[in-house]
Amino acid sequence: MRPWLAVALSLTMLALPNCTSKTEKCELNPEVAKIAVSVQVERLEKPYFQIKTPADAEQFIKQHPLFARQFLQSSQYPPGMLGATLARLATNTELRKLGYQADTTFQTDKLNVELKQLFQHIKYYFPDFQIPPVKTFVSGLSQDLSVSDSLLVISTDFFIGPKAAWRPKVPQYILRRYTKPHALPMVALSISSKYNQKQTTNQTMLGEMVQFGKALYFAEKVLPCTPDSLLIGYTNKEIAGVAFNEGKIWAYFIEKNLLYNTAPFTIQKYVGERPNIPEIDKTCPGRVGAWVGWQIVRKYMAEHPNVTLKQLMAEKNAQHILNDSKYRPKPRRAER
Repeated sequence: MRPWLAVALSLTMLALPNCTSKTEKCELNPEVAKIAVSVQVERLEKPYFQIKTPADAEQFIKQHPLFARQFLQSSQYPPGMLGATLARLATNTELRKLGYQADTTFQTDKLNVELKQLFQHIKYYFPDFQIPPVKTFVSGLSQDLSVSDSLLVISTDFFIGPKAAWRPKVPQYILRRYTKPHALPMVALSISSKYNQKQTTNQTMLGEMVQFGKALYFAEKVLPCTPDSLLIGYTNKEIAGVAFNEGKIWAYFIEKNLLYNTAPFTIQKYVGERPNIPEIDKTCPGRVGAWVGWQIVRKYMAEHPNVTLKQLMAEKNAQHILNDSKYRPKPRRAER
C-alpha cells in the first residue's frame, strides 16, 4: 500500500485552497466590526531590558504587580531572589539578542489590530467576555503564553520563527508551530477552555475528540481569516493528507473499537501529541483524533444552523454531537 500522504499529494493542488482561501476572501462581518473593544498591548520587553541591577528589577516588579504575581509567580520566590534572577537574565547578551529579534518580529500596532479583531469576535459570540489586559514579554523561552480572565501574556521570543537565535527545546513537529502566525491561534485555543464544557468522569476517546473539536471550531469562528493549517498546527501537506483520507481514518477508529475506549494511553496515542500515528499510517500526523473531532463538530453545526457557538461549547454530551452530526465519511480510493 502506498503511503497515504503520497497518494494525497496528487490532489494537493485541489486540497490546498481549502487551507488558504480564508485569507484570500475573508471579510470582517459588519456586525462584528461594530462591536466596541479597547485593546492596548503593553510591551514589557523595553523596560525589562533596561534592568541593570537587582534594585532595578525590584522596581520593575513593583510597577507590574499583576504580571509579577501571575506570570512571574513572584510569591514562589524568597525575598530578593526573583529580582536577582531578572537582573541576571535582563543583562544576558544572548537573551538581549533574542529580545531584539522578538521586538522586530512583533509590531505593536499590528498586534493591537489582530487582538482587537479576535476580541470582537469573542464578544460577538460571548457578550459577557471581559477583555483582559495584554502584555508581551521575553521569558527566556520559559513559558509561551499565560491566559486568564485578568491577564493575557504572550512571550514573543517563542514565536520568532526559524531565524531566532535560540528556539524552544521541543520536538521538531511542535517547534514548527512556534512562529508568529501561530501565536493568535494558540491564544484563541487557550481562551476556548473558558467555555468548553465536558464530562468529567468516564471520558472516552470520542469525548476527547469532540472536546478538541469544539476548541478548534471555537478558534475557527473567532479567527475566521485563519487557515486550518495554522489553527491545528499541521503542514499544508498534512491537511491535504488527512482530508483525503478522512474516511479511512474514521473506518480505522470504528474497526478498532476506539471511540468508547477509556484507557488514557490509547486516547493519548490518537488524540494527544505525537509526531505521527504509525498504527494508522506512518505519514498520519499526530492528534488526528482531534482533527476528526473537529470535522464531527463542523458537520454537527452544519446540520444544526440554529445552534449557537455558546450552546455548542456548553454541550457536554459527545455522543449527542456525533449522533446528530450524521458524520459518516466514506473511504475513497485513490486514482492510479
